[in-house]
Formats: sequence, structure tokens, C-alpha cells
Amino acid sequence: MGEEKFTQTALVKAVQGAVAVASQPSGDLRVVTPGGVFQVRWDENASASALGQLAFFGEFLEVPQLFERWVESCPLEYTSPNAPEVRNVLGTWLLSILDGQRRYAHINGLRADAVAPQILGMSRIISDESLRRALKALAPSIDKNCTEDERLKRQIQLDKSTAWMDTALRESTFEALSTDWILDCDVTVKLLYGHQDGAEIGYNPTKPGRPSHNIHTYWIANLRLVLDAEVKGGKTQPAKYSLPGLMRLLKALPPEKRPKLVRGDSAFGNDPVLTELESIGQMYLTKLRQTAGVKRLIERNWSRQDWQDVGQGSQAVEAQLKLAGWSHARRVVVVRSPPKAKPTPLLKASKAKRQNANKTCTLTTPTRSNAGTMPSW
Repeated sequence: MGEEKFTQTALVKAVQGAVAVASQPSGDLRVVTPGGVFQVRWDENASASALGQLAFFGEFLEVPQLFERWVESCPLEYTSPNAPEVRNVLGTWLLSILDGQRRYAHINGLRADAVAPQILGMSRIISDESLRRALKALAPSIDKNCTEDERLKRQIQLDKSTAWMDTALRESTFEALSTDWILDCDVTVKLLYGHQDGAEIGYNPTKPGRPSHNIHTYWIANLRLVLDAEVKGGKTQPAKYSLPGLMRLLKALPPEKRPKLVRGDSAFGNDPVLTELESIGQMYLTKLRQTAGVKRLIERNWSRQDWQDVGQGSQAVEAQLKLAGWSHARRVVVVRSPPKAKPTPLLKASKAKRQNANKTCTLTTPTRSNAGTMPSW
């Protein structure tokens, strides 16, 4: 009688939820998702499905409010009263990705699922045409035939969508950067079989002559947690096309969140890339192509007596190298390894193998300030 009713805090709600979970039977699991609370029960005799673990992934999205913030901050706007809800659009997009779908037509396979939309708080699965139009509105293409006003309007919308996705991606990875970590850079060739925007015939080791896209990816080593990815045309294989995105990513991070090391293959071992990294004091480790200058360096250092064992039968030695296109000399580490055994006939495995052993080496380029240690590749 007369008690005042206070609003429950988040802590009180969390405690009550934990008590409710403890009171449930041992065979049921209480999962809190964006669509509400679900009871999950394991059935060992049932068939597995691609979205069978969606309830637990929904709890991962609900606890830090990742999905809610993603939906609320989406720059997609509709004016028609018959247009689908933004939550249904993004939820359908997310479910299609989790299901491993690669084409819009595959979305129709999700429309018979009545549980998955409820887990994400959706009212329904939209059609493939609705999703295609929504994504086209989010990231409009800027054609050459567009007027100046239309071009400016599309560019503004594209900038909003890019900032929206960058913010969502940064929120999911930012806390993982508190400890020492390594940033890996790589370029992946994606084959194309249609007339997609940016499809060009470039470097394609799998199917030469086939149009492709190049995906420039930056991720946390070992965790394989992607920080950013850029899809570019098929002729953008060189590292100079990755450099703007890499520097933008590094400069956007506070100094205490930056990687201890940036790693790349031989495509990143050129002076423009290394100079940009050195300008912001970023340590790096890249391979070098065995050009004429690199081969002369290997020959000069091959007879040295201070080779150090670095494990797995490999040896390493430090040196200084200044190539013709470099602005200054840099510290390099020459690594030599024994040749891999090949099932060759006994009569042929003599002089040729001894000669090949002198050519099996790897050259890496750490920063000069990292002279004390050599990170494992």
C-alpha cells in the first residue's frame, strides 16, 4: 500500500533474467534475442540446418545492442506507405548472408522459415527484388551519363552508407585492439561470370582471361577478424591500390590502438608503401621480390658465419639494403631454409639438389627500430 514504483535499471533486469534462467529445466535454454525470449531445446535426432544456431547468434547481437544500433542508424529511407520496413530489409540481408547465399534469387528459400524472422524481431522476409532495390538505394552507382545534381545526390548517399557500415564494423572490432596485435594486408582475386560493375581482365592465376574483382582486405592476424575490405576492379592488383585504404585505416585509429606490426607479401615491399608507413612511425614486415639487387645481397651474405637458428631448420642473418628506387637503406633479414624433399630418382638427386639449396631463401623487411627481434612469419 502506498509503495512507490521505480523504473527497473539494466542491472536489476539482468539479475532477474539470470534468476529466471536458473529456474528453467536443465533441458531448456533461455535465450534473449532482438525478437524477445526464446526457449531452446536440443534434439539429437533432428536434422541440422544452416540457421540452427541463429538463436545464440541473436543473443550475441542483443546483449551489446549491435543489431538495434545497426538498424536505427541505417540511412535507408522510404516515402511509400507500402515500402518494407528497414528492419525487414536488413534482417533479410543478414539472414541470407548467414545462410551462405550468393544470389538474390536464393532468398526465396528463406521465406518458408517462420522462426528466423522472429528471432531478429522482423515481421516477414522480403522478396529478392525488394532487397535488390534497397541495396541499390543504399549504394547507388555513379554513371557517366548522370547529371551533375544526380551525381552529387548519389555521392552524398554513398558517403552516408559508407560511414554507416564503417561505424558498425568498427564497433564490432574496436575493443579487440586493446592488446598487442598484427595487421595483415592481402589482395584476393574474385572470379566473375557476368557483367558486374568493375569487372576487368587483369591478373587472374586461376582462370587467365576471365574478368574479376580484387578484394583488398585488412584483418587482425590469427583472429582473422576483418577490419575493412575494399572491392575494386580487376586491374587493381598492385599494392599501390591498397595503400590509400591502409593508411586511412591506420590514421583513424588512436596511437594506443594501432597494430604493433603491419605484415604484407612481396607486393607491399616497395618504397612508396614503406615510406608511407615510416612517415607515421608504423612498424612493418614484408617480403621482397628477388630482384637483381636482392640476389646480390644474398650472395654477399651467404658465406657469413653469424647465421642464427630461427626454428624449423631455417637460419637468418641481418643486413642493410638500398635498392635503386629506394630513398634510403633499410634493415632486411635474409632467411634460408633447406629444400623440401621431393620423390626424385636416386640417380638425379645429386648436383641439382645442392644447387637448389642455395636458392631456397626468403627475404623479409622489418623496420630498423625492430633490430632486436624478428617476428615469426
